[in-house]
Amino acid sequence: MRAPVGVRTQLVLHAGRRRADPQQRGVHGHARRPAHEHLASGDRRARSVCPGGRHHRWGRGLGREPQHRRRHPRRCQRAGGERELPGPGVTRRGPQHDLLIRGGTVVDGTGSPARTADVAVRDGVISEVGRIHGDAAEVIDADGLLVTPGFVDVHTHYDGQVTWDPLLTPSLWHGVTTAVLGNCGIGFAPVRPERREWLVSLMESVEDIPASALHAGIRWAWESFPEYLDALTALPRAMDVGAQIPHGPLRTYVMDERGSDNEPATPADIATMAALVEEAVRAGALGFSTNRLPAHTAPDGRPLPGTYAGVDELLGIGHGLARGGGGVVEVVSAGGMGDVEGGFRADVDWAARLSRETGVAVTLCLSQTETEPDLWRDVLRWIAAANASGARLTAQVAGRPLGILIGLQTKHQYVGRRAYDEIAHLPLAERTAAMRDPDRRRRILETPNPGIGIGRFIEAFADRVFPLDDPPDYEPPPERSIAARAQRERRPVAEVCYDAYLEQDGSRLLLFTLGGYANRNSDHIVEMLSDDNAVLGLADGGAHCALICDASSYTTVLSQLVRDRTRGARLPLETAVRSMTGAPAALYGLADRGVVAASRKADLNVVDLERLRVRLPEIVHDLPSGARRIVQRADGYVATVVAGEVVQRDGVDTGARPG
Repeated sequence: MRAPVGVRTQLVLHAGRRRADPQQRGVHGHARRPAHEHLASGDRRARSVCPGGRHHRWGRGLGREPQHRRRHPRRCQRAGGERELPGPGVTRRGPQHDLLIRGGTVVDGTGSPARTADVAVRDGVISEVGRIHGDAAEVIDADGLLVTPGFVDVHTHYDGQVTWDPLLTPSLWHGVTTAVLGNCGIGFAPVRPERREWLVSLMESVEDIPASALHAGIRWAWESFPEYLDALTALPRAMDVGAQIPHGPLRTYVMDERGSDNEPATPADIATMAALVEEAVRAGALGFSTNRLPAHTAPDGRPLPGTYAGVDELLGIGHGLARGGGGVVEVVSAGGMGDVEGGFRADVDWAARLSRETGVAVTLCLSQTETEPDLWRDVLRWIAAANASGARLTAQVAGRPLGILIGLQTKHQYVGRRAYDEIAHLPLAERTAAMRDPDRRRRILETPNPGIGIGRFIEAFADRVFPLDDPPDYEPPPERSIAARAQRERRPVAEVCYDAYLEQDGSRLLLFTLGGYANRNSDHIVEMLSDDNAVLGLADGGAHCALICDASSYTTVLSQLVRDRTRGARLPLETAVRSMTGAPAALYGLADRGVVAASRKADLNVVDLERLRVRLPEIVHDLPSGARRIVQRADGYVATVVAGEVVQRDGVDTGARPG
């Protein structure tokens, strides 16, 4: 039996609207059920035979009145000028529909077969799907195009960026319309003023977000987590965001140095943390996140607060979450990088117990590891068994290999070698020219590897290093690796790697896969995303700014795994869309979105699948303080719609801020 979670507060923040009392929001309390029950129970072929039935039951069973259904008139700028939009009982004037997307191939987010249909939008909500007549203020001709729900990215680190970037790029460029913050047990609330700098340094250490950018960009206006949500609510943006209360700041807020030293929590500590989580959820938090991975450390080398938290602490916090109205516990497992033997098994066990006792959902980050390349199969079996006994566990998996981008503009193995350090300060073009000089090349290559950072591993694991071409291939065959090239050319790996860095005038980036590519193919990714107990995640939007840009993985899944894959079975289109829309929305209790159906929030993507592609990563210096980050744009997103308003057309910002 799943315990009811009671009255839920509004889950997602919309700019310019203050969160009210739950009774005033029209939010109805429902026990939230796991995504696999709503969308994926039973045989997939059976669902295809009876399209629509399951998602109709889901829609009725979890419907809450969305926040965008207002009790009073509002004003809206549309084609044809400003006009009054009616409230209940007010006669509507003007076009019948605000937006009409005509003749597209609708992939509705439930896993049901794609179909040709029109989609009508009125007052920020999908009003009709089918063959639709009547006029509209705006019409998008979607003949030959896909129409999907807006993508729900449950794993981002925009906790700081959300305070200065209304677009949350690059995620918006890749069709994301809802982003979940506060993952991996790290974030910026709750926090006392004297601890702000420490949280910034912690975020830089764990998530590689430059402290200079965070110091320059964040305007601190909060201490408690509800105050953090209020600060976000006041900001205009193009997409919706939701936040989880993270274990690291919470533990430190309650226990101070004892918390950051990972000392055991006392019963009083646990009670206080549980009360703060309850308060956060009542104020609108989506859930709670915790990190068990010892490799994630503070600048002084101490593991992230909460890494070794006892089960009593986790259960206590889970009960606080349930009392507040329920939500999700996001877990970075101790076995996530394959470096803690038995870590996944232990984490699944306590997560299942927590879920059964409290009724809350738990999502565990899961990827293939190099040390145990088939462990993910066991984890999915453990999750399925736990769910069969009453738990609500879901894996979140990456849509492409986990790795970093190395090159002369990011990380490489030459820092610390005198012949390189002499020119390290030069602009890229001059540095590249200097590295082409035969004498400097010889001196750099003759110097022993100083073993600084990731540079000490690059040449030793050159079979995992792949040059990125245009368009980038995120399933590169083994023969494309630096190691294979060196073997073919009968040259040392060090020379081949050096020359690769100098290609494209020194701007060449190489993918160094660290996880999720043990078999040098994406078969496991297709299989994991097809599992009923998994959703697409781990994109890490906003994090590891100068090393990755996996926020673009939504585009990679559709363009490479669905459309272009030749090295194995392709991921079915409907399965892919479900994993990034309906399934994650259901996991987080966002019953107003994630599905193209009448009465759902009008968050939509219109996609030209034939033209869809991820562009090459590029280095920009657009963070506050001029700090750098890697971004990737996309081609093929004809329109992205949030709450019925087009926020980007062909990748260009429209200026709309309905989030």
